[in-house]
Amino acid sequence: MMKNSFLLIVALILIMTLFSFTGCSLDSDKSEKASAKEFPVVETTISEIHQAIQTGKLTCRELVETYLKRIEKYDQPTNLNAIVVINPNALKRAEELDEEFKKTKKLRPLHGIPLIVKDNYDTYDLQTAAGSLALKGSIPPDDAYQVRVLREAGAVVLAKSNMAEWAFSPYQTVSSIAGTTRNPYDLERVPAGSSGGTAAAVAASFGTVGLGTDTGNSIRGPSSHCCLVGIRSTMGLTSRDGIIPLYLRNDIGGPMARTVEDAVRILEVIAGYDPADPVTQMCLGKTPENYTQFLDKDGLKGMRIGVFRYYTDKPTTEPQVKALLEKAIDDMRFLGAEIVDPFVIPNFQELTKSLWCDMFRHDVNNYLASLGDEAPYKNLTEIFNSGLYSPYIERRIKRALGVPLEESPQCKDLYSEPRNITIREAVLKAMKEHELDAFVYPTWSNPPRKIGDLKSPAGDNSQLIPPHTGLPGFTIPMGYTYGNLPAGLQIVGKLFGEPDLIKIAYAYEQGTKHRRSPEKFLELP
Repeated sequence: MMKNSFLLIVALILIMTLFSFTGCSLDSDKSEKASAKEFPVVETTISEIHQAIQTGKLTCRELVETYLKRIEKYDQPTNLNAIVVINPNALKRAEELDEEFKKTKKLRPLHGIPLIVKDNYDTYDLQTAAGSLALKGSIPPDDAYQVRVLREAGAVVLAKSNMAEWAFSPYQTVSSIAGTTRNPYDLERVPAGSSGGTAAAVAASFGTVGLGTDTGNSIRGPSSHCCLVGIRSTMGLTSRDGIIPLYLRNDIGGPMARTVEDAVRILEVIAGYDPADPVTQMCLGKTPENYTQFLDKDGLKGMRIGVFRYYTDKPTTEPQVKALLEKAIDDMRFLGAEIVDPFVIPNFQELTKSLWCDMFRHDVNNYLASLGDEAPYKNLTEIFNSGLYSPYIERRIKRALGVPLEESPQCKDLYSEPRNITIREAVLKAMKEHELDAFVYPTWSNPPRKIGDLKSPAGDNSQLIPPHTGLPGFTIPMGYTYGNLPAGLQIVGKLFGEPDLIKIAYAYEQGTKHRRSPEKFLELP
């Protein structure tokens, strides 16, 4: 008996030795597959994904498959309703990127990163409808500039996200093509608008990062409501080519992400001159070699930051938002910033009157013309007559059509229009007098509203400064009201002052760690 046992042990040792010499393990294939399947995508970052790919723990295809399973499991079953259409070519593209990595052993800057794209960015292979039934099935002839360069950097367009129809609403994300998107932190509440679909999807980890657009609020507001980092960059730093416009003179597209680093990695790819968008001439000679160099945990040290209390001094401001702002100020001071409180912009209320210029009819007609013969409708009048829109936007379309086209306002861009020059110079003068690097205020002064509530205080603080000055505005998580409703801190800087804003935002994020996942959207079993 002992002899048999001894022989059995010897045999096992020999087998184990053999496998070790051949570089295998008894269950190597299974363990590799298991490690890939077990890769956690909830809250994962671009850097973590790339590390997993480089070490053989994950493939691009497996990553895309996991996100697709999350969308199937959570989007419609929970009524989150963030996604309009899935890219049927996403898995194929992921496989191509896997093959490329096998051959080159090199990763592109965004190699294999699944991207959620707002439904108003042109995509050559997917419907682009701006939330409107009137554009259902409309396939543009090519990608928007930002989508194209992100694909070239290796990103995989995973899906198009729902939006407020034609980007009309900063308060809610409701479209005739996909219905109502909800807030993943409380499914009875709104994610704000108009980029609420991207915000909800990225917050719920349906993709790694996302693209939104911002005319007056629509990157920063949804990011604030969904505990994300949102970047509205300096006007002219990024191209608007191929984005269905609301008011082109105010429109900016940009990143929405769960971390400052991931948002900056997107910004780094999309920033720069594009001949198709003349305003990007403004960025020539003003962009650094890269933006990730400014991800500094000590970035708040020595920064002079003003506290702009114009919004929080209003009686409708939620007391819990005020408390979060005070805590944020204390945190920034602790992290090395010099606080200037209060920061006042003289005559601010007077300067910000009558700044909007309704160019929607003019701009959307130009977009429809860019589609050529494939355009489902030729102009806004035809769309209105079709009746293919949500009831809540009918008044906005009527207003846009109310003035004959030849008499509609022709406003210049933010760098040429006298009203915009005046407000920008006033803000920059006040910043210079206080020797500020940036100033802060709550992105919204009130918690996310309940679905259908358009009467309680909204608290949208994003409509005036960046959209009319062209200055950059970041929003980052600063905590929660009522336990689980996210609130954002907005940071505004100087023209092409993104490097300073990145330092401030990253240092604050790393020093406070406010971001957490919505509880209903856990890792898949």
